[in-house]
Amino acid sequence: MPIYEYRCQDCRKNFETIVLSKNNSATISCPECGSNNVKKKISASSYRLTSCGPTLPTTALGSCSGKSGFS
Repeated sequence: MPIYEYRCQDCRKNFETIVLSKNNSATISCPECGSNNVKKKISASSYRLTSCGPTLPTTALGSCSGKSGFS
């Protein structure tokens, strides 16, 4: 289930919400003021895919081991 970030255009609060379906017709509302005037933010994913397979977030560049053949 993806978590999306939104920003309320009325009170300027940033918040996250889980969206169960891409085609979900439910209206997203601000948890602070209840406004439906919200905008989806662009955010980075919390994981990345590499030639070694999915990895957890890391600060190191090149997460493949030296023995993998990818250097």
